[in-house]
Amino acid sequence: MKYNNKNIAKGAPEITIIDKGLIFLKHINNSNNTLMYNFEIDKSYIQFHFCTKGNSKFLFNEGSYVFPLVSDKSILLFNPNTELPLNLLLTSNSLVLSVLISVTKLHGLFSNEAAQISFLNENNIGNKFYKDQPIEPMISIVLNQMLNHSIDRSMYKLYIRSKVFELISLYFNKKKELSVEQCPFLNDNNNIKKIKTAKDIIISKMVEPPTLNELAAEVNISLKKLKEGFKQVYGSSVYGFLLDYKMEVSKSLLSSKDYNVNEVALKVGYSTASHFINAFKKKNGITPKKYLMSI
Repeated sequence: MKYNNKNIAKGAPEITIIDKGLIFLKHINNSNNTLMYNFEIDKSYIQFHFCTKGNSKFLFNEGSYVFPLVSDKSILLFNPNTELPLNLLLTSNSLVLSVLISVTKLHGLFSNEAAQISFLNENNIGNKFYKDQPIEPMISIVLNQMLNHSIDRSMYKLYIRSKVFELISLYFNKKKELSVEQCPFLNDNNNIKKIKTAKDIIISKMVEPPTLNELAAEVNISLKKLKEGFKQVYGSSVYGFLLDYKMEVSKSLLSSKDYNVNEVALKVGYSTASHFINAFKKKNGITPKKYLMSI
């Protein structure tokens, strides 16, 4: 049965060209509608897709074939015999991260070890390859780091490049269980989900954030695991992450020019403009007023 998508609005992925033959895509749908994301890619590319939130569907052959991808699942797609352009249907409040890498590029990364990768094995050359599986805990950590970071814009591409390579190495690592030994309480997706929930809570309550003890109790995890787990997943302490988030929100609000400094201060949880100005300057090196002038 052909999938009817005529009345679905169009979305646009965030595209980062990492290297020749290596592309990173971020598909985010924060709207209340289902959106369609399209991206042309030729058949020489291997596709890795990770759904970190919500629900999505990949449409092929003009919608005659639908491949669902739900939260905390990943798929690998490769067909050297036919084009597989991206036609991604993303429901409201959903997010999919994609890595597209050419066979030549991937083969070059593994060199002599390429035979260990199923579809790079000489016996499988020319064969199509589809694989869906749950997102491993360590991969989930890397995906969250790619989504939530405080890296300066000038360093973003370099940071994402390193994370894409880390993602690929973890995906093909046959001993993933060894990777989580450094952080034992993150050895299952349930604990990572609790850390992600904690992050969502402090964002939703950034004006009046809970204490660490209250946050730990709300997500049903120990205070020690909350602190250490948050650092492992997001590369920052809970309140360090919250400060970075507040500063990003404040820059967005200031850039819109719809709010003055006092209004922005209140919206991100500062009782006085002076406290906000001091925090903003400490974090960004300039005052909110000078930031506005620089836009």
